[in-house]
Amino acid sequence: MKDPALTSLLAACISFVGSHFVLSHPLRAPLIGKLGEKGFLGLYSLVSLATFAWMVLAFRAAWGTGAPLWNGMADLPWAIASAITLVALVLFIGSLRGNPALPDTPAATVSAAKVHGVFAITRHPMMWGFALWGFAHILVMPTARSFVLAGAIIVLALLGAHLQDRKKAAALGTAWNNWTAQTSYWPRWSRLPAAGIGLWLVALILWLGITWLHKPANGFAAGIWHWL
Repeated sequence: MKDPALTSLLAACISFVGSHFVLSHPLRAPLIGKLGEKGFLGLYSLVSLATFAWMVLAFRAAWGTGAPLWNGMADLPWAIASAITLVALVLFIGSLRGNPALPDTPAATVSAAKVHGVFAITRHPMMWGFALWGFAHILVMPTARSFVLAGAIIVLALLGAHLQDRKKAAALGTAWNNWTAQTSYWPRWSRLPAAGIGLWLVALILWLGITWLHKPANGFAAGIWHWL
């Protein structure tokens, strides 16, 4: 990669994603043993914020590097991407309540959990929400910097979800199997209505607000505001 701006962005993305995986898995237990739970969380947060800030700054610095592979501003890709981001927001909001896979959830609670809401679609709704965000942004901004940044988010989300499954299975055994028997890693899109009309309405209102704010924050409109 000859462009220094893209090289910096790639390094930032590798650092962001790599530090998440290393700190969440092989180094988590030994660091907690040395630093304690609070010390580890402080270190994790500091590294995450630093690498995320680097990634954002590098992404902005890489503006205009390389021509887009297709016209993402055309009506069809824009409409598809807009719908994808709405679904992503439904999954993200729905994941904030009643997730038995959260850290330190007792095995008995996991074993007794019954699938509900967005968890009927996938047991990793938050991670799939992030991944869909990445896919949508590549669709409308098919440039080198978007492939690097959004690709990093997609890898972090989907590979991270897979590694979480493995870690939970090893730690919880049968209790985790009872939960995974009811859910799926891969989204079952036919179950999108299971999110419930209330969640869809909340997500739609937030989506309209977020996409409207996209123009003052980033310089161009998003969602339906692209046409208004």
